[in-house]
Amino acid sequence: MELNPAVFTGIALLSLCCEFMDASIGMGYGTTLTPLLLIFGLPPLQVVPAVLLGQLIGGAAGGIAHQRLGNIKLDFRRDEAIIKQRLRWLGYLPRSLDAKVVFVLAGCGIIGALVGALTALNIPKVALTTYIGVVVLGTGIVILLRRNYAGSISWKGLIGVGLLSSFNKGISGGGYGPLVTGGQIISGREARSSVGSTTVAEAVVCIVGFLAYLLAKGDIFWALAAATSIGAIVAGPFAAMTVRKVNPDKLKIIIGLATIALGGYTLLKTFVL
Repeated sequence: MELNPAVFTGIALLSLCCEFMDASIGMGYGTTLTPLLLIFGLPPLQVVPAVLLGQLIGGAAGGIAHQRLGNIKLDFRRDEAIIKQRLRWLGYLPRSLDAKVVFVLAGCGIIGALVGALTALNIPKVALTTYIGVVVLGTGIVILLRRNYAGSISWKGLIGVGLLSSFNKGISGGGYGPLVTGGQIISGREARSSVGSTTVAEAVVCIVGFLAYLLAKGDIFWALAAATSIGAIVAGPFAAMTVRKVNPDKLKIIIGLATIALGGYTLLKTFVL
């Protein structure tokens, strides 16, 4: 299938809208854009790598914008104090809290995605989508119930969220953003930092997925990938500006409602649509 200028522009605009939502509330790019492109009649093996590349580039642009606007503070220099005091065996840990979160989520993401991809071969699709729908729906409900909670971050909880969410992405291509963003908020992180960290971490996870497709297939539909990438890179900075201006308490409610909607839609599509 060839992309004429009108179709190319339309896909770029769809990607822009999906990335704006994703970088604003930490979820929704792949979950929304992938089925839309499939409806257009594009083959899954062309759609998935194009979406991954778009999310990679859009996430990188959004992450830079989140950093510059102060939504997150990324300092990836080695944290000498913690390494010397407690984690000599690790060798490296970034300095700022947001960089630590991204580091943990990205590391867990690579492991979880690989395990999920292998597991997907042996689990019925209905069981997978039901599981993801229930987990995402439950996360949204907990976000709303705990929206006034503010506490210190739980690193064990963050590792669990990182593994579970990337496992979801590995087995189905979705379910990453809602759990990573929601899981951070539930653990006590501020909403803006949660969205910004998720945007950067998901971009890192997408690198692995895109390279896997590139090495396995070699014939990426570059015109489609360019359309998704252009739309995503334009949206990233505007989404970061939106996050900066929205009241954090309202942002928590928006994220909670969006997570519930995604979880409910997943279950509805599995059993009704």
